Amino acid sequence: MEPTQDSNVNFESRIDFSGLQANANALRNELSKVIIGQQNIVQMMIVALLSDGHVLLEGVPGVAKTLMANAFAKAIDTDFGRIQFTPDLMPSDVIGTSVYHPEKSNFEFRKGPVFSNIVLIDEINRAPAKTQSALFEVMEERQITYDGVTHRMTEPFMVIATQNPIEQEGTYRLPEAQLDRFLFKLIVDYPSLEEETNILNMHRQRTSFMKPASMVNAIVNASDLMSYKEKMHAVHVEPKLIEYIVNIIAQTRTAKYIYLGASPRASVAVLNASKSLAAISGRDFVTPDDVQAIVPHVLRHRIILTPEREMEGASNDDVIAQLIQKIDVPR
Repeated sequence: MEPTQDSNVNFESRIDFSGLQANANALRNELSKVIIGQQNIVQMMIVALLSDGHVLLEGVPGVAKTLMANAFAKAIDTDFGRIQFTPDLMPSDVIGTSVYHPEKSNFEFRKGPVFSNIVLIDEINRAPAKTQSALFEVMEERQITYDGVTHRMTEPFMVIATQNPIEQEGTYRLPEAQLDRFLFKLIVDYPSLEEETNILNMHRQRTSFMKPASMVNAIVNASDLMSYKEKMHAVHVEPKLIEYIVNIIAQTRTAKYIYLGASPRASVAVLNASKSLAAISGRDFVTPDDVQAIVPHVLRHRIILTPEREMEGASNDDVIAQLIQKIDVPR
């Protein structure tokens, strides 16, 4: 959709996103060295990074969720931390703890593994609610408050969490408040037959036991990211598109077959992510296609269907697609 003329907007002075677009393409190409297929997942992870959002990757074991997160972090020239969530993990194992120094007669805060730029939390649903709640503040506020002292995270900061939707033994369901902290929930599905053949050929041709993620080179650094994020604010969104986003989110609160709808945080998430998607596509304006591409990933973990609708076999994605079709697209 071409943007309409607006007396308050100067379309003659367009923002140049060619550098960002080139880097996004280079990032996708670099990740394709070790990740076969899953192009949309990689695209949305780039969008989340530019939108200051966190990502929840959900898929059965063996579909390369952890590899994807590792390779993505390797392609960004920043610090990387990994936390394996287990049932006996304590909050202090995540955020850090105070250590007493007898020689100084004082306590010093020792930072935990969450103090990094990109943090992989593997199997996030294996830790109890007490440990999961340790992430609430850091994911939303980008800070940790311990003993009354606030410790700020270094930008950029992004959490990539993985979970297995099938196995239930030894797992704890993520509370809605925790899920709402994630910008996207991305479903990592089985590869196609052609993609799986390519995966096997890639392994067959490998001549060493080198870890796949170590084959990925850094493409973007922290300075570039911060520069791109500053430009994101100037991406134009027409008033009609704002109304379009609000109408979609509002539908989740009034539909008979949805028990819990999305909050205004979801509206903000769709707006920011749509701007990022437009920017990496080389545009300084958002289109309805951008919004429609973003909405499923923002909403699928934020709505709860009624038991009757679930018994009918409907999925969250099915319902979201129906909602989108009901709303007129701005022209």
